[in-house]
Amino acid sequence: MRLHEPTTHTASTMNSTTPSTTPASATRVVITGASSGIGAATAIAFARTGAMLVLAARGREGLDDVARRCRDAGGSAEVRVVDVTDAAAVGALAAEAQEILGEIDLWFSDVGIGVVGKFDEVPLADHRRVIEANLLGHMHDAHAVLPVFLRQGHGIWVNMISFGGFVASPYSAAYAASKFGLRGFSEALRAELQAHPDIHVCDVYPTFVDTPGFRHAANYTGAKLSYPPGTLAPEKVADAVVALARQPRDTTVIGAPAALMKFSELAAPLPALLLGRFMDSWSKRADRTENTTGALYAPERGTSGVHSGQPRTQPQTQGNTALTVGAGLALGVLGWQLLRRRERSY
Repeated sequence: MRLHEPTTHTASTMNSTTPSTTPASATRVVITGASSGIGAATAIAFARTGAMLVLAARGREGLDDVARRCRDAGGSAEVRVVDVTDAAAVGALAAEAQEILGEIDLWFSDVGIGVVGKFDEVPLADHRRVIEANLLGHMHDAHAVLPVFLRQGHGIWVNMISFGGFVASPYSAAYAASKFGLRGFSEALRAELQAHPDIHVCDVYPTFVDTPGFRHAANYTGAKLSYPPGTLAPEKVADAVVALARQPRDTTVIGAPAALMKFSELAAPLPALLLGRFMDSWSKRADRTENTTGALYAPERGTSGVHSGQPRTQPQTQGNTALTVGAGLALGVLGWQLLRRRERSY
């Protein structure tokens, strides 16, 4: 089991032995993948509402940093070092969280890792690790918390997916497989839970978000990864997740028209083919770097923070510009295809 230090309290104003002291207005939240990026931003956003939080991730230093920020923002938090690929550890996390909080109002599954490179040039172990974390990890979360929701008669499970759950990502085959899988998993759960109207499965689909994600990714392209212009602030995604606690909804799309993403399959495989061509171009022209496994197998040392650290207004290299233009062209062609099909339907 990879659940460590189960009785250590960090930046906490909660009494874990007396859950009845929970303020009636406080939302009780569990977040996995809470040590950086969207998970960290969401924890802080919930803390500003006075929420009571249990934060989990692999990296203790990052968790401690986020818990401190939550306390400063007006909430309370306890941390647990958990690897979501360990189903037993996630089950123990759910049991502890319920004991600490009394009930769990919302569980946010935010763990996400990636490996960038041509499928056959990436070690199979790395592809497997992505599936274990991104797909099985979220399934472990759901399997642990759904019995809690069913016993208490209510609850919201928020499943962080991404734009990649609708449009396949060349050079990120395992990531694409995990995100498409998460989409189907959520749809299946909603069908199973239709007799429980107060239990919700909510999917969140952002486009590129300015997080440490690229820094954490394994990279076998030989090209330096950086975000294209127009990335979303993690706080924007965090606000959308907090809103789901008040008004749950099946699908939340951030950074692109929802209809464009939902109907992208109509134009398949054209968007992926175009993105693939531009990824080929980008991988040859971008700044060079050594291959790395990133944070696939162990968390980054120290604190990762909420943002990537890349200036959002910095000039892009020719390779990154090609990547951005390629994505834009793919979406433009997708929209054109949808428009043509709509015209033919009249």
